Amino acid sequence: MFKRYFFTGLLVLVPLAITIWVITSLIRFLDQTLIWLPYDYQPKNLFGFDIPGIGVLLTVAVILGIGLLASNLFGRQFLKLWELLLSRLPFVNSIYSSIKQVSDTLFSESGRAFNKAVLIPYPNRDTRTIAFLTGEPSPDISKHLKGKHVSVYVPTTPNPTSGFFLMVAKKDIVELDISVDQALKYVISMGVVPPSKKTKKIINNLSKRL
Repeated sequence: MFKRYFFTGLLVLVPLAITIWVITSLIRFLDQTLIWLPYDYQPKNLFGFDIPGIGVLLTVAVILGIGLLASNLFGRQFLKLWELLLSRLPFVNSIYSSIKQVSDTLFSESGRAFNKAVLIPYPNRDTRTIAFLTGEPSPDISKHLKGKHVSVYVPTTPNPTSGFFLMVAKKDIVELDISVDQALKYVISMGVVPPSKKTKKIINNLSKRL
């Protein structure tokens, strides 16, 4: 009886504690942006004590302000001049252009990154893992590949922000009928949080064919 109550308590407290820890860590990290304020206007010096969360509000305000500025005609012209300046800096240009292309794909409304969860053979032909479609190989690379290939991102467990970029033969992938969020939960939980029944059926049918 004691053991059952103990583990029931853990099931309630562990997710709550981790959620609080993540949110608290994020707030503390964003509060560090306050160092950019003039010394006399920092909350600790202005009110005599720290106010948790002010950095979050400041960060959100700055992002919204930049977004508003970049949405009007003057802002767009300024961004063009800024990007033109960066394009003339040899080392900086290669870094900035690569990061901008990735961010445009991930955050733009028309971006198609991670729009589909798939099943691929990895790390060998006899095992399978979940991956996310990111596009197709460029023509310069495709000409060295046999058959149609797609580009995928394979997230690691339990941290999906690190992973592997692979080019896989299109005939070897199986599209999963689940959302990207469901697939991420499945990966992060190390298989504890199962996908939908429909996806399980697809996986089982695939296993039978192998």
